[in-house]
Amino acid sequence: MTAVNYPDADYGDRVRRARRVMEEQGIEALLLSVGSDLPYLTGYEAMPLERLTMGVVTATEASLVVPQLEAPRVADRGVFEVVPWSETEDPIDLVRRLMGPARRAAIGAQTWAGFLVRLQQAMPEAVFSDATTVLRPLRIIKDADEIELLRRAGAAVDRVVARLRASSFGGKAEAELAREVMVMTVEEGHDAATFHIVAAGPNAASPHHEPGGRIITAGDCVVVDFGGRLGGYCSDTTRTFHVGEPSAEYSAAFGALQAAQTAGTAAAGPGVAAQEVDRAARRVLEEAGWGEWFIHRTGHGIGLDAHEDPYLVEGNAALLEPGMAFSIEPGVYVAGRWGMRIEDIVVCTAAGRDILNNSPRDLAIVD
Repeated sequence: MTAVNYPDADYGDRVRRARRVMEEQGIEALLLSVGSDLPYLTGYEAMPLERLTMGVVTATEASLVVPQLEAPRVADRGVFEVVPWSETEDPIDLVRRLMGPARRAAIGAQTWAGFLVRLQQAMPEAVFSDATTVLRPLRIIKDADEIELLRRAGAAVDRVVARLRASSFGGKAEAELAREVMVMTVEEGHDAATFHIVAAGPNAASPHHEPGGRIITAGDCVVVDFGGRLGGYCSDTTRTFHVGEPSAEYSAAFGALQAAQTAGTAAAGPGVAAQEVDRAARRVLEEAGWGEWFIHRTGHGIGLDAHEDPYLVEGNAALLEPGMAFSIEPGVYVAGRWGMRIEDIVVCTAAGRDILNNSPRDLAIVD
């Protein structure tokens, strides 16, 4: 696990706002373990271990239960009382005692099931719900500092794209190019590279293809989708390359894809339903005859997680608001032949939208 230096946010204010939501929802205790909800409130990320780490927030107290050997890693931000537990103590009992009389608890969605089962056994009278309902209203709207970190991360992956456009792809295995992308992601300013998709030729028709040993050759399209974390916040961009000149069919499809991505971006703004962004991008591809090969949603939110609310998909009528950050990434995937995708991160603003990725979106011709 790569250490993350989370920013010096106003964690006290975040806890106060979480408590207001808890009160509105009748939640007496908030329990957060692995996942990004805990660092959002504390600036500390739990290691995914068999030893329990759990933030416990009630109406009056905020505690961070951590294994004793992990306690030195916790930065004191003056909001949570750090409560270490030794190897011979029962952390579940410790959490139970810190909850006090609380019996309506919201627990982090990514908490290990084993810990939840043990909490249920220790407190059979308690009712547990999904903490997403508490944290979603807070996390979905990014403040200026969060947006600045997303902007810096976006600029860093743009620099990687510039390097890729000037490089040679032919003769490399997908996995080899993926390793190069990961190295460049860190070199250009990320704390860590978190994911990498390099899909060549027919493999590009699989949106989440795992890069392997296939050698990239002349005539291949290559979809490169990658990102990392900077100050805890994520980047995510996709650009499509072609080794040598593409066919007329591929060029035509890519032109439609560019128009779809532009339409989706233009549709995003305050007061617009999330599904309308999806519809705007999808409509262009359908009219061009490629609609049936656009097989996923148009976008997802981004922040401490690479995928989070809001989701730009048919059926999501929630209205976009200033401060929401999300991807716009239509794609076309013809099974057994080829694929393509363009992805930018966009922030909804009071005036419309702010595009955080600014590398060229054309089909990059490489050697």
